[in-house]
Amino acid sequence: MVEVSYYKRCQCKGPVKDKKGNPILDADGNPKIGSIGRTCPKLANKDHGTWNFAFEGEPNERNKRGRVRHGGFAKKEDAKKKAEEIYAAMMAGTDVLSDEKCGDFFLRWIKAKKSIARTTRHGYEEHINNYLLPHLGHIKRRDLKVRHLDKMYDAIEKENNERILHRLRVNQLQDERDAAHRTWIKAAGKKEERRAARRAFLDANAALREGKKGLRKVTSAATMHRINDTLSSALSWGIKRDQAFARNWAQLVELPPATRAKPLVWTPERIEHWKRTGEKPGPVMVWTPQLTGQFLDFVKGDWLYELWHSFIFLGPRRGEMAALPWTEVSLDALWLRISQQIVEVAYELYGEAPKADSVRTLSLSLESGDNLAAFRAKQEKQRQEWADAYAESGRVWTHENGEGLHPDWISRRFTRLVELSGLPPVRLHDLRHLAATLSLLAGHDIKVVQEKLGHSSRQITSDTYTSMLPEMMRAEAESVMAVVPRDVPFEVRVPLEIPKSAWQADIAVLVTHGVRQSGNTWAVGAQTQPDSDLLGMITLAGRGQDDAANAAVKWVRDHGTANGLELVRVENFNDRYPEEQRADFSLTRFTVARSETPGVDGWALPTGLPPAAVRASKKRRKAA
Repeated sequence: MVEVSYYKRCQCKGPVKDKKGNPILDADGNPKIGSIGRTCPKLANKDHGTWNFAFEGEPNERNKRGRVRHGGFAKKEDAKKKAEEIYAAMMAGTDVLSDEKCGDFFLRWIKAKKSIARTTRHGYEEHINNYLLPHLGHIKRRDLKVRHLDKMYDAIEKENNERILHRLRVNQLQDERDAAHRTWIKAAGKKEERRAARRAFLDANAALREGKKGLRKVTSAATMHRINDTLSSALSWGIKRDQAFARNWAQLVELPPATRAKPLVWTPERIEHWKRTGEKPGPVMVWTPQLTGQFLDFVKGDWLYELWHSFIFLGPRRGEMAALPWTEVSLDALWLRISQQIVEVAYELYGEAPKADSVRTLSLSLESGDNLAAFRAKQEKQRQEWADAYAESGRVWTHENGEGLHPDWISRRFTRLVELSGLPPVRLHDLRHLAATLSLLAGHDIKVVQEKLGHSSRQITSDTYTSMLPEMMRAEAESVMAVVPRDVPFEVRVPLEIPKSAWQADIAVLVTHGVRQSGNTWAVGAQTQPDSDLLGMITLAGRGQDDAANAAVKWVRDHGTANGLELVRVENFNDRYPEEQRADFSLTRFTVARSETPGVDGWALPTGLPPAAVRASKKRRKAA
């Protein structure tokens, strides 16, 4: 370690002397009075003055040395600890002589960031202007420590408490305004009373407008985590580029936990509560397949019906749909490619490429392909009607006059359509979650859903978008039940036989229907359709519908084991019966697969599409 000088000094004033100890005189010949610092005779007193230290710093880029000085320590030991800390930071490469303020550093950092997305930059700038500059901007970056960050977040939480109280006052004023308005309406026909009620309403409305001034939203725990991420990014950049900090202090901060809102499905019970109170059970809600079908039926006549259909079944982001050009769509091969997006910053639109993981090609179903062809035909009709006034944007989704769609307008239009439909509310972004859930309900792997949504990892898809629909939960529960064999004795009356007509490729679906005969005696028959012939029948002595279902599972499993079949899925529909009928009926559906599937040996490789597919392709081209 370099040689460090430790000394005491104070703020006492007295005759100033030169280096030889002679008094310095002013213009009138009188001794000059000023700070005597290290020459104060009282410094011999233990409690007088403070300890300081100084040492030579490392040469800078111009090969000039600076002198590191710090003071104000009550004890010499404190000065030694600080000197060792600063010296260690200097040896690690930190610029301990810089007087740059944190505010100047943050502005220098954001200016130097060239490769970040526009929306990311906008978020960084908001954090800097609203939080980092007011709370940390005045601190020299060489002095920044984790305690300063703790003080910033403490101040944010204190502001949150004040904002919550402000919001509560505004809510109270709004209730008073609404009550005054109701009183005014009820006073119809009563001249004097109505005049007084109107004045009371106007006063309450003016008080509400005044109370709303300065109203700001609460900084949530999730926002504080994002602020800390911004700060951490800035400090990491400073360490790598300038060795500006000894450590990344943002990584040592403890913040309140930020929990991701768990998506919830609109079950009948939750819909009933919403209709009664108007309250959503959670911020992120998902329709069931039945509700989804009702919405699509309602918007069938809307100009953008095909867009809403695409959101539901493809799960794109709104900016991706707003930017999609016709050049990235193939109606013959049934695909569209997501390679552009429109982002909104302060309602201004900017086109930019999505993240690398979000560039993807989505396969289209026949229905989706037909929808796009139909929309293109509608666009062509509007192009002819608008003539020269038609805006040639080249985009797939447009207004009737050809102008492109603003992403925020798409969200507002969707929200309005949901309100008009009378269905429980969901956000446009929730349709991404719905698309993922429907895909999983159809039995697709999570990796397929990840590629469809354009996520960088399976974990993000699983954590964010895969809420479980009631159908999936019930199927899972019944499948788990089928894994554990139950010993329910039964007698085979008619051996089970699955006819060739029941097989679709290598999959067959059959249903067992149990009926209580008398007492505890049950008869269970297997069918492929409600009006078809019995495939087999068993009888058993059971306590209820669960025993009948368990016996049916064992019966079908035993048949599969004996005939080389695999029991793929078991679905128990006992809960479909009314409460008063559950004691006498049982219904279970089985999906069975052949263990051995046909091979491809001896098959000639196909050289073209089947005739039906060719006809469908020509039909779409004609519609386009």
